[in-house]
Parts: sequence; C-alpha cells; structure tokens
Amino acid sequence: MNRAGERLYNGLVKENPTFVMMLGMCPTLAVTTSAMNGLGMGLTTTAVLAMSNLFISALRKIIPERVRIPAFIVIIASFVTIVQLLLQAYLNDLNKALGVYIPLIVVNCIILGRAESFAYSNPPIASLFDGIGMGLGFTVALTCIGIVRELLGAGEIFGVHVMPDSFTPIGIFVLAPGAFFVLAGLTALQNYVKIIGARKGKDMSRIGSGCSQDCMNCDVKGCGKRKGKSLDEGKKPPKPEKAAGEDKKEEQEPGMEIPDLRIIDLTKDKK
Repeated sequence: MNRAGERLYNGLVKENPTFVMMLGMCPTLAVTTSAMNGLGMGLTTTAVLAMSNLFISALRKIIPERVRIPAFIVIIASFVTIVQLLLQAYLNDLNKALGVYIPLIVVNCIILGRAESFAYSNPPIASLFDGIGMGLGFTVALTCIGIVRELLGAGEIFGVHVMPDSFTPIGIFVLAPGAFFVLAGLTALQNYVKIIGARKGKDMSRIGSGCSQDCMNCDVKGCGKRKGKSLDEGKKPPKPEKAAGEDKKEEQEPGMEIPDLRIIDLTKDKK
C-alpha cells in the first residue's frame, strides 16, 4: 500500500479518532442527534484538518519549536473562520444546528494532535492525506452514530421516515444518554470485529501516529523522532561503569577552580 493509501486506511480503520482513539468526544456526543448533523460536523472537521495539516507541514521548518502550539492554533483558527463563514453563507441551517461546536473545532484534540504528532514531522502530501483520512474516519463515526440515534429516536434517516407507522420512537436516543449508549455499542462492535480478525491471524494492531510506535506504551522520554532521530537515539546512553578504586569525584568544569577547604589551625602562634 502506498503512503497516501496507508494514511487514509489508518484514519478510517486502524486509528479511527472516535472508535479507537476516543478523541473529540464533545462534538461526537453533542451534535449527532441526526445523521445530517453528524455528516456536516464530520465534513467540516475534515476540511479544517486537511488544510491545517497541509499548511503546518509546509511551514514546519519555519515555525520555531518553542511556539509551535500557538502557531498551530493560529493556522487552525484561520481555516475554522473560513469554513464558518462559508457555512453561514451557503448552509445557514446546518450552521445553526451545529452552533458553538463549529468555533470549538479550533481546540479539537484531533486536529491539534495530528498537527503535533504527524504534520510537524512529515512532508506536506503525506500530512494532507493523513488529515483527510482522520477526517473521513471522524465523519464516518459521527454519521453512523447519528443514523442509529435518528433511526431509533425518530424513525428517520436523513430526515426521511423509514420505519413503519406502528414503530414507537425511543425518545432517549435523541437525548444525551442515547449518545453514550450508541457510542458504547458501536465501539464494542468494532472491538468484536478486531477480535475476530486477530483470531484469523490478521494484524489488527493499531499503528502509531507518525513514528510507527505505540505512544501509549512508549517509555522514551522526550522522543526525538520529530527532529529526525530514531527512538534509540532519543534514549540517553548509559553511563560507563567506573573502575574499582577510581576517584568518584565529578569532573571539574573548565574554567572553574575547586577552593581549598582544608581546616587551618589558628591556635598556633605566629613566629
């Protein structure tokens, strides 16, 4: 699989931001009262994620490392403003339905996480497809949750009545508790599919974000992968053992003199 296809598959399946990484839970639980709201929120986030990844990757050698997080937020906020103005101009009903969650995309942990873990250390094209893949994974997850909630809570899908007239809507699924029930059920279903695949000998493990390592179980402090170092290079080399009988005093820094701290006997009479 080529690099672009790998990043798309990674965002849709292996590192799905909702069902696997459990990121962006606030909009996931709040706006998925219908399939249309979930689809709109997912596509909006996809557009911001793809463009912000592309620009952050293109500017990664210019952005100072100490101020990278404020720089990421400025870039993301610019694209969120553009998307919000377009929604107000052409899809005002969707903009009203999503409400405050459109501006909150600026601090969405999915977007900031991909900018920090992937876009800041990879070339622009790969970062673009990584953003598209993660955004589409987020869109699919929100749309699926919205479909289940709308179907059980109102008997409709995308506003079209599909259930028989004898069906009694289950009102709890369009309320806040229903979002937790549906998310838990779909996550359990995905985990079941992964278990079945693992039993068949398929590699169902989640690949890492940018460095192909499992960041949750990584014991490397201050991982230097973003600077082009390998994980082994990020570790501090062990200190060499000192030979027996060797003086264990710390090495003296150049330019510094150790003062003479010998006790002077002042009781002796001066001759």
